[in-house]
Amino acid sequence: MERRCAEESTDIGGEEEEVEVEEALWNKETIPRVMKIVCTCIKLHQRDLISLLLVSPWLHRTLISHPSIWLVIDLHEMNNAGDRLVAALSLPRYHNVKNINLEFARDIEDKNFEILKSKFVDALKNLESLNLNGCQKISDKGVEVITSICPNLAAFSIYWNVRVTDIGVKHLVRNCKRITDLNLSGCKNITEQSLHLIADNYRDLESLNLTRCIKLTDGGLQQILLNCYSLQSLNLYALSSFTDEAYKKISLLSHLRFLDLCGAQNLTDDGLRSIANCRKLVSLNLTWCIHVTDVGVKAIAESCSSLELLSLFGIVGVTDRCLEALCKCCSGTLTTLDVNGCVGIKKRARDELLQLFPKLKCFKVHS
Repeated sequence: MERRCAEESTDIGGEEEEVEVEEALWNKETIPRVMKIVCTCIKLHQRDLISLLLVSPWLHRTLISHPSIWLVIDLHEMNNAGDRLVAALSLPRYHNVKNINLEFARDIEDKNFEILKSKFVDALKNLESLNLNGCQKISDKGVEVITSICPNLAAFSIYWNVRVTDIGVKHLVRNCKRITDLNLSGCKNITEQSLHLIADNYRDLESLNLTRCIKLTDGGLQQILLNCYSLQSLNLYALSSFTDEAYKKISLLSHLRFLDLCGAQNLTDDGLRSIANCRKLVSLNLTWCIHVTDVGVKAIAESCSSLELLSLFGIVGVTDRCLEALCKCCSGTLTTLDVNGCVGIKKRARDELLQLFPKLKCFKVHS
């Protein structure tokens, strides 16, 4: 009996030793491979990282010891996002987070930001990008609270929020001095005051989206164009109140690459000729710019030789002559051209367009 017990004890000890050897070998070979993937893979999702924490204690410790892989908190479209955000920031590994994505996250409210400020006031000191798109429960108060603890914020997006007003923008410019990318698309309650605040405080602004901000007029836009001369992207989609006097000042933006003027019903060829001075334009949306003719498009073609995307959708005043001008100057760069609804253009068939613009890949911007 004693002999048998001794043999069994030896077997168990041998098995344990064998398991330890296998684990050591796994740690030596597999963990470095995993870390190589984690540190070089651009799009490894946060959920995958968290799953890896559960694989083994050794991998858990190794992952935690690399702060560079915990720079993003992505809770977009998640339920209980407010509580999840608070829970995440309670973990030391997220205390150097640079990017928080709450786009269309549910259950994110002002009170969640108030909790963050009361408990983790230093956790967001390095935050550079905050996406609050579709977070419709966030008000001016929430903007005030969250921006007060994000002094290094460079990109702020709060698309489709009708609760935010000029007061929220006032808090933003007061608390965050380094904004270069600002998305206020669908914030229908901001007015001229917000544009003046932006123009006075963000002279290094590179990207601005004012889509459907319907209370804006020429005065505020002109102030932006006069002060924010570093703009590379300007989105004025679905804003019909501006006039040529404002559009002409877009010519001041010598670095502009992306311009969306969809629905600019007051834009004329005179305004478009001025915009043609933005010679670095790569993308130009003129959908439903009903007063534009061949004259304006020709000016764009002759000056903007790097154009890759152009939409003329729904413009009845353009003809094949504008295509000839575009072919002469932009045939080697255009990859997207939308002339649907341009009844004056007869060469609208795909094959005909490809003969003029051999690099075309997309024939429809709007549907």
